[in-house]
Amino acid sequence: MMSDTQPAIAQPAAAAVRFEDFGLAPEILRALADQGYIHPTPIQAEAIPIVLQGRDVMGAAQTGTGKTAGFSLPIIQRLLPFASTSASPARHPVRALILTPTRELADQVADNVKAYSRHTPLRSAVVFGGVDMAPQTAALRAGVEILIATPGRLLDHVQQKTLNLSQTQILVLDEADRMLDMGFLPDLQRIINLLPKQRQNLMFSATFSPDIKKLAGSFLQSPVTIEVARSNATADNVTQVVYKVEEEAKRDAVTHIIRERGLKQVIVFSNTKIGASRLSRHLEKEGIKASAIHGDKTQAERMAALDAFKQGSIEVLVATDVAARGLDIAELPCVINYDLPYNAEDYVHRIGRTGRAGASGDAISLYTEKESRQLADIEKLIKHNISRLQLSGFLPSRSTDRRSRHEEGEERSAHAPRASSYGRGAPRKEKVDPWFLKPYEPSASEPAPENNNDAAPQGNGSKPQKNKVAALLGGMTKR
Repeated sequence: MMSDTQPAIAQPAAAAVRFEDFGLAPEILRALADQGYIHPTPIQAEAIPIVLQGRDVMGAAQTGTGKTAGFSLPIIQRLLPFASTSASPARHPVRALILTPTRELADQVADNVKAYSRHTPLRSAVVFGGVDMAPQTAALRAGVEILIATPGRLLDHVQQKTLNLSQTQILVLDEADRMLDMGFLPDLQRIINLLPKQRQNLMFSATFSPDIKKLAGSFLQSPVTIEVARSNATADNVTQVVYKVEEEAKRDAVTHIIRERGLKQVIVFSNTKIGASRLSRHLEKEGIKASAIHGDKTQAERMAALDAFKQGSIEVLVATDVAARGLDIAELPCVINYDLPYNAEDYVHRIGRTGRAGASGDAISLYTEKESRQLADIEKLIKHNISRLQLSGFLPSRSTDRRSRHEEGEERSAHAPRASSYGRGAPRKEKVDPWFLKPYEPSASEPAPENNNDAAPQGNGSKPQKNKVAALLGGMTKR
């Protein structure tokens, strides 16, 4: 059950604390020095001592505050007594399991764990879907102490008997609220049942909904709750503004903002996969280097786009919420919400991609009259009114209005039953012979039938009816 004790709140004085004050091993401190880290962030300052004590933790902190190091550093410290230089896989069982909702976040956490443990004998690996299982299987069979995984692919390896969790001592749920949003609860319950009963449990997330608190109460044992910011708060160093535009002008508005501000690295969020792809193509036509990542892209395509974006060969990354978690891009100056998210909490995670590690950032959102309710929900969640401004100097291209309205209509109905397009917007471009749209008329070379169907029937009426059907089917012949 949840602890009734007061949550631990990080104090401003934590900035004066140094990593060496936690009693971390020299190997870990050396790795931190390689990264240029000296002072912990507030969530790290609060979490590291408690995790080192072996207690369960429920940590709430906005994205970009260093939650990953907050749990990975003490995990590495706690596992060091079990570290072995032996080549035998039996000496390297999975002792810590870190679960993440998305492939991108899993990859990012794995990179951090590898960097922090580089001077120790501890082994780490990451497994996620969308890629070949063979290399992952080889890594697991060689033995790893720290495993980072997405729930689905983890269960795939369990089913293939390439993974044994019987010696797992620490379980971490990172971005647990997102896991519930993505429907991972049954998988999480299956995984928890595979683990030893005696273990340390850590849950970290930017937001804690009632469902998350219920989940925490089901497997955390008297946890210490750590909050370094008000629940669902956004970073103070992120400037938030919204511009009201017409639906058909949104793409031109994004182009205008990127050019007007001279943005060379920006993430633009779209609610739909088709919308992300079309916006990316539109930006490319406007001479802006852009690429899209979403669920229909292969993992290799997504990782290639992310690498290109980080290296600067791509200026704009258009993404669905699959990329709202786990992207850690140093000094990302700006994010743009092309669509306001349907779930208000996703807004917090989207804008958390900028303003990370104390840097400043801009969060720009576009909204239409139809999205006013979504904007109100966001402001209610973050308990803050977002500045509404006019997009100065913006003149949308009228030549694209008709096309945009038609395509936006397709985006809204992409996952809904297809309705008729007659009578709305631009017609669907289909090859239709207009002859089939005309009412039936007798051929000029054929005399009209002698029997008039409107007249009184003759005899039993069967012959006139046959003539009518034959004529409609083109089966009548001259007598």
